[in-house]
Order: sequence, then C-alpha cells, then structure tokens
Amino acid sequence: MGVWTRRRLLTSAASAASAVSAAGLAVTAAGPARAADGGPRPADADIADTLRALPGLRLIEERRDAGAGYRHFVLGLRQPVDHTDPSAGTFEQRLTLLHTAADRPTVLFSTGYHAVLTPRLTEPATLLGANQLQVEHRYFGVSRPADPGYAHLTIRQAADDHHRVVRLFRRVYPGAWLSTGSSKGGMTSLYHRRFHPGDVDGTVVYSAPNNVDDREDSACLRFLETVGTAPAREAVKAAQRRMLLHRAELVARYEAWASASGDTFRIVGSADKAFEIAVLRVLFMFWQRATPADTAAIPGPEATTDELYTWLDNWAGLSLYADTAAGRYIPYWYQIGTQLGYGDVPTGHLADLLRHPDGIAARNFVPRDIPMVFDTRAMPDIDRWVRRRGSRLLFVNGAQDPAVAEHFRPGGPDSRTLWVPGGNHSVDIANLSPTDRASAEETLLRWVGSAGGR
Repeated sequence: MGVWTRRRLLTSAASAASAVSAAGLAVTAAGPARAADGGPRPADADIADTLRALPGLRLIEERRDAGAGYRHFVLGLRQPVDHTDPSAGTFEQRLTLLHTAADRPTVLFSTGYHAVLTPRLTEPATLLGANQLQVEHRYFGVSRPADPGYAHLTIRQAADDHHRVVRLFRRVYPGAWLSTGSSKGGMTSLYHRRFHPGDVDGTVVYSAPNNVDDREDSACLRFLETVGTAPAREAVKAAQRRMLLHRAELVARYEAWASASGDTFRIVGSADKAFEIAVLRVLFMFWQRATPADTAAIPGPEATTDELYTWLDNWAGLSLYADTAAGRYIPYWYQIGTQLGYGDVPTGHLADLLRHPDGIAARNFVPRDIPMVFDTRAMPDIDRWVRRRGSRLLFVNGAQDPAVAEHFRPGGPDSRTLWVPGGNHSVDIANLSPTDRASAEETLLRWVGSAGGR
C-alpha cells in the first residue's frame, strides 16, 4: 500500500524442493522422538489432526493448491485483544501454514498487513526446505477485534500475538525456527524479536525502514535528492509539476474513474486532495521500485495528459487513495501516525502549485473520530535494542531504496546488514554479491544447525 510495500515478496512453493536440492541446502533439525507426555511425536500423526488438537486453533480449510511436498492450511487462532487484560475479550487471527514435515525447520512470516492466501514460500523457507507459518497482522484483513477503534494496535500487542503463535506451534514443530518479513513485514518480525528475543533462532529482515525520530526526516530528503542520476531525478520532478499544472483535466479523469467504479473520497476528503497526495508520493514510490530501464520511460515535456495519468497510476496507485482501498489500510496509517513514523518527500519544486498542506500526513487517512497520539518512545526503544542487544539479525537492503534511507544498524551478537548495490525495495539474498550471498546462506544454515532439537 504505502511507502513500505514489496511486490516480489516470495518464491513459489512448487519449486521449493528442487531449489533446496539444487543448492545443496537441505537441513535436518529433528525434534525429540517422543512428546513430553510419552505419546507419539507430531510427525507420527496426520498434521490436520494435530492442528485440530491445538487449543484455541481452528482449522478453517485445507487448500489443494500447495506445491509438491507441502500441504496448505488456513487457520484461525483465538487471541486476546489486550494481552495485559483478559477482560478485553478475544478475536480470531488468521494464520496460514505450509507444512512439509514436523522435523523440518519452521519459518515464521509476516507481511505486516493482510495474509497472503496464495501458497508461496519466503526465501528463507525455500533455502531451508522449511515449514512456513504466516501470521496476519492484527486489525488487518479478517484479524480484527470487534472494538471500533485501534487502541490495541501497538508494536507490543502485535509482538505478543506472534509470541503466542510460536509457543503454541512449538508443540508441533520442536526444531529450529527463523522469522522473516519484508518492508513492514520485516519491521513486524523485528518488533517481535525486541520483546520476545528467544522465540526464534534468527531473523532475516528485508528492506525495513527505521524512523527513529519522526520529526527528523533529513536522511530521507537527502536520499531523494541524490538517488539515481541527476537527469532522472529532475525528470521525475518535472513530471510532478506537469501533472499539477494539468490538475483540472487529471482530477476530472480521476473522478470519472471513481464514479464508474462506485468509489468515493470520503476518507481523504476529495479527489483533488487524493490526486495531490499521489503526485507528492510518486517521487518516493518511483525510486522505491524503479530499475534503470524505468528512468527512460518517465514522461517528458511532450507527454499527453493520458500518458501522465497512466504513469502516475502505475507508480503511485491512484486507487489507493479512494475509499475502497483506503478503508482497508486505515490500520496501516494509524500505526504510522501513532508509533512507526513516516518519511518526508521534497516539495520545494512544487510549493507554488500545492493546495493541501501536509497532504501526506497519516492523519489524512484515518477518520477523525479515531484519536491518534504519537508515541515518541516506541521507535527509539526498538532502535536501541537493535544497536545494543539484538542478536542473530540479518538485514538485507537495496542501496537505491529510499525506504532504508534511515535503516537499522545492528550492533548485537551475530548481526549485520548486507547491501545489494543498485537494489530497490524488492531485494533478496539471491541478489547479493556472490560472496555476500554465500555468507548469508551460511548464516541461516548455522543458525538452524546450532538450534538443535527443542
């Protein structure tokens, strides 16, 4: 949706077995031969029966769409709305499971948003031939408490959700565990480790921003003034100006699209405001995903309004600011405006054409009857933990990605950051230099191998 999205998240589950075999990365992390009560180990029972026996877990369906060697389950787990207050009630959190074997490693995965129901394996799960357990973030998708506000949508509450998931599923998968996520999903995985550092044996974090001080955005602004080549940067800025100069025609087309789609702009306020927000954000979102080939297609001075509109829609996603999509992402913007923070974008070249001050502020995407107070302590706390104490953290970032203009700087044991030269927001371990790639893969194998049985 927003600054922190990643289109190429995952690798197909269908190719997992062959990928592991080809890479020579098969790992065994066998659990105990007998369960604690002397009964058969989980591997001796059908996994569906094992899942049905877990307290608080509902097996919603087994989907017949997993690749060879995997079974795909959609699950619901009863979670506390407030992990500190049982009287606050419960909600059902959506999980998905790609199961291969109980004695394989397990990867805990979050997108940070809605669950992905298409059966796909993350890169760590593919490399390790692992089971994969996906957790939908609280308040996203169907994982919504009944209360109308978002008071319990916090870093700590989400971390506690993941903690309960790990504790429950270790009964099924007693071997090594890793966690992973990209962008906001990577942030979610990291925040879980901050409060429950021993839950997993290591964490791979892709393209995760670190907005330590939401009042200080100079790093992001400097990055956007130096990324790519000077001609490409100026071409994007010139395209922004042309779009605002043709505002009337482009907004009219935007309104016509919304009318034909049955959509409205009540959350943001108007099509004009939504359009201006998209124009402001396109600078960041272009560089977040652009490849060198994309710079040649930036609309120039001769571009028609149709070409400008299509380019803006492709890079900034105009549907995202209309109510149908914006309503689904209210919890995202609530998190941005209460704890996570948000990067700024250069606006000096557009100042004479702007009508909506602070248009990209998170408050514009959250209904006014939902209170928002920013917690200035949340991100500094995470940052200190990563710098001083976080262990077994591997960060993989793209050097051309504005989302990591402010990035995490791990200083704890067995933790580091690896960079993909020229990489954008959609980087993988596979995109690293051969030396760094081999080192990263060895790190994952070492973490899993040293975990042993539990």
